[in-house]
Amino acid sequence: MLDVCLLGCGGMMPLPNRALTSLMVRYNGSTVMIDCGEATQLTVRRQGWSFKQIDVLLVTHFHADHISGLPGLLLTMGNAERTEPLTIVGPAGVERVVNSLRIIAPELPFPIKFIELKEREEQFELVGLRITAFRVNHNITCYGYSIELDRRGKFDVEAAKALGLPVQLWNPLQKGQTVSYEGKEYTGDMVMGEDRKGLKVTYCTDTRPTDAITEHAAGSDIFICEGMYGDPADQKKAREKKHMTMYEAAEIAKEADPGEMWLTHFSPSLIKPKLYLDAVREIFPRTEMGKDRLTRVLNFEEEQ
Repeated sequence: MLDVCLLGCGGMMPLPNRALTSLMVRYNGSTVMIDCGEATQLTVRRQGWSFKQIDVLLVTHFHADHISGLPGLLLTMGNAERTEPLTIVGPAGVERVVNSLRIIAPELPFPIKFIELKEREEQFELVGLRITAFRVNHNITCYGYSIELDRRGKFDVEAAKALGLPVQLWNPLQKGQTVSYEGKEYTGDMVMGEDRKGLKVTYCTDTRPTDAITEHAAGSDIFICEGMYGDPADQKKAREKKHMTMYEAAEIAKEADPGEMWLTHFSPSLIKPKLYLDAVREIFPRTEMGKDRLTRVLNFEEEQ
């Protein structure tokens, strides 16, 4: 199970009724946060989720509306008596940028580990989740992220019995371990069915459309994508500033076919995003207009 919360859906600056774009995903007692702009802590508090459980912070890029809330967040986590390491992932230079911000948050009771992204695509395992970073097309280096909870196949009892394996060896095999029995070695793939569909959330802001976004959004239960502009007349502005319109995001979703798309990162001048929802749904019907603290609980298919 994954708990997914879009903390805010604003771009550039927080507004009285719209926080800056950030995401939290909870799994098995840990939380992964993507971006932390100014006042992000307020929406975390309003959501009632814990700061202490944030084990991973994924940074898309180094514009202020995506990272300027970090010093305050680190201090809050320290005040919550956190001692476990925090892992921060971001574009090359993330350690230098974060340490510069830490001039006003110099003493923390927990260490920070950094993963600096240097390739167009990188994948790693953190807190039991598979995380893929993929470069997008903004006016500075920027990454999107997919967060996946993989699911192994079912244990094949009949296959285990046919191999003559005693019951006490079944559990290690289910965990992917290799076991020895009567002079032979047995591996998990000998008694496990094909991998089953897991859970996947893809998050992407501050970019022009790219093939990489379509590729990684495919198979997602939720595709969270910027739709900074709703007025078709703003198409030129979107190209110049390396952002996307809602309609461009919908075209990506139409091709990638995720379970649903949430639009986010709205321009401060976009007062009523929902005015454009019907037009966007003509392109991709399973579109939700983002709002602060929009939340979903994702379960495996047969558990829904």
